[in-house]
Amino acid sequence: MSLKRKGFLEGHKKVAGDKLVTRMSSLKEKGLDTVAIKRDSFIKKMRADIRKANYRLACIAAQEKLNADKVQTKTEKLAAKKNTPDKPSAKIAKGAPAKKEKKEKKKAPPPASDEQE
Repeated sequence: MSLKRKGFLEGHKKVAGDKLVTRMSSLKEKGLDTVAIKRDSFIKKMRADIRKANYRLACIAAQEKLNADKVQTKTEKLAAKKNTPDKPSAKIAKGAPAKKEKKEKKKAPPPASDEQE
């Protein structure tokens, strides 16, 4: 159920309730008893529409509650993460040796040729 439909469903429920009240009052004016009014097909349909709207609104409310719980949990985790002191990295804590400098490779002088002497 889409959360955006909440306003639509509330309006639909209100309209069905208004129609139900007007139909019941008109049937009472005609002199029908409560048993006959309950069996009226229009009354049954309006009550069904109200039940359907209530069910859908309850589903939307449950989804909103779930979303609110997720947001609250997320903020609690972020707050807990910020409150904990930063742990030093594992290498620094163990006292790992510093990086070794690269040894310079000495190039051997070119072999001296006997001819030049």
